[in-house]
Amino acid sequence: MESKELAIALARALDAKKARNIRVIRVHDLTTVTDYFVIATGTSTTHVGALANEADFQLGRMGVNVLRTEGHDGKRWILLDYGNVIVHVFTQEAHDFYDLEHLWADGETMPESEWRLPEDRADGEAQ
Repeated sequence: MESKELAIALARALDAKKARNIRVIRVHDLTTVTDYFVIATGTSTTHVGALANEADFQLGRMGVNVLRTEGHDGKRWILLDYGNVIVHVFTQEAHDFYDLEHLWADGETMPESEWRLPEDRADGEAQ
């Protein structure tokens, strides 16, 4: 699966479980570590765990397996490494503290219209 398609699939999986502040950032030209970061916020540690599990489940159904995970113990910040895409799922407190969007501000943020399904946009909820 192409990096961009993988990032979109992950953002959609997180969105389906009501993640907040979803951002897809292309960092390909800024680092050799990955092509995209998908960043999302959960409403609690339980929600953060459920978001990470759902992303992993949905990608597994597509035949894509996570290479490495970190943070499942504390569930304040869970990282899912798919190689070309790295997912960061935070509690609001951890998201505010680490502020990855600011750290990777030189990256190219994918417009929500590229990853959000049309029926999702119709509900009027802001991200």
